[in-house]
Amino acid sequence: MAQEKLSKTNWFTICLFSFMGGVAWNVENMYFNTFLYNSVYAGASKAALDGTMSPTTAISRMVALSAIAAVVTTFIMGTLSDKLKNRKLFISVGYIFWGVITGMFGFITRDNVSSLLRLSDDAKILTTTVWVVIIMDIIMTFMGSTSNDAAFNAWVTDITNPKIRPVLETVLQVVVFVSAGAVMGVGSLAQAGKVSYQIFFIGLGIIVSLCGVAGLFLIREPENRLPKSNDNSSYWSDLFYGFRPSAIKENIRLYLTLFAIGFATIAYQVFFPYLLVYLQYVVIPENGGDNFLTTSVIITAVIVVAVLIAGIVILLKLGSKNKAYCLIPCAVLMPLGLFILSTSTNITMVLIGIVPAAMGFIIMTIQLNAAIKDFIPIGKAGLFQGIRMIFVVLIPMVVGPALGDIACRNSAVTYANEYGVETIVPSKSMFLYAAIVAVFVFVPLFFLIKKGFNVEESVEETVNE
Repeated sequence: MAQEKLSKTNWFTICLFSFMGGVAWNVENMYFNTFLYNSVYAGASKAALDGTMSPTTAISRMVALSAIAAVVTTFIMGTLSDKLKNRKLFISVGYIFWGVITGMFGFITRDNVSSLLRLSDDAKILTTTVWVVIIMDIIMTFMGSTSNDAAFNAWVTDITNPKIRPVLETVLQVVVFVSAGAVMGVGSLAQAGKVSYQIFFIGLGIIVSLCGVAGLFLIREPENRLPKSNDNSSYWSDLFYGFRPSAIKENIRLYLTLFAIGFATIAYQVFFPYLLVYLQYVVIPENGGDNFLTTSVIITAVIVVAVLIAGIVILLKLGSKNKAYCLIPCAVLMPLGLFILSTSTNITMVLIGIVPAAMGFIIMTIQLNAAIKDFIPIGKAGLFQGIRMIFVVLIPMVVGPALGDIACRNSAVTYANEYGVETIVPSKSMFLYAAIVAVFVFVPLFFLIKKGFNVEESVEETVNE
């Protein structure tokens, strides 16, 4: 049953699982990419590099295949969690195995792959190792999507209502950024070679698994979550429910919201998979290398954070009166910031560009995610998680990184490794591609604003019957 006020236990559980889910997803989305550059491809001979795909192409394929796995998994497992009426099992067990798979990445090296499969050709060893990483990423995604995307998101929808969700989504965004900061803090040590990737992956994997164990004691299933009429529908009918023309027509605001967040997320995914590599091999070397953290840069960064927080608070307050008041400015700010990022690799300009780009994306994500939960029909939270994943994961993570790969390869910015072998690295042009995509947010947003965001009071009455 949706609650007027969340209990302290539920708040703690939501924050804990959001934080640990953010840790696991950030390890996958950010550090598997640097892992490919700094470990798998590092030290490879020219013959090996010439005989396999480029690192940016490998990242693009890994992200795309992971996205496909995430969506298929969420459709299957989200619908199954609705039928079995047991989110707790899917969340807890999924997190346990999610952590186990994360830890296993610490054992993926070219030497281990060549020994296990008895390979001797450098190109074959590198290619096989890259594909082992990609396949393991798909397996990890299955666990993460089962526990987090399908079950956890449905459970949060089950226990909340439209009054709670804007605040909840704001808290979740803060938790997500804290988890990203935590991962980056530890991951930077692995990226710099001060801590091995093996220790990095195993350590974080253990923590994620422990969170799953805690879920067995913390998570409580809400009562009367699903209408009894749903019990008579077949699994296969429920699996494809969201594709029915009648379902789309009845829930048109939900689909407009999904299109809006879809375009914003595509723009984000154009550059995000390559971001840490871009900073490591382009921005930092061009701004003084290891000594780039000057007093002026630190002061600018502090100002950027202060402005970003103040801007988010102000726009969220406007959005509490009417979501349109903050969504329209954000739809302008995001492409503007991305355009600024595309003009220079100077650290000051990068920091300036981050403000509107991050502000626009963060607030749109908060408000649109809250709207998605509002517009999902009562009792069908699990059924619509797969549809949601098509727009926030599948399409963005297939289209976005592919556009980023095209931008990087067309710019032909390279980095010479310790053996003098040239390797393509990301370039600032990827932000221009992202800015162009972000402009398309205006199309679904226009029609969504016309239809309005208010949720009928009868929705809450239906929940309590």
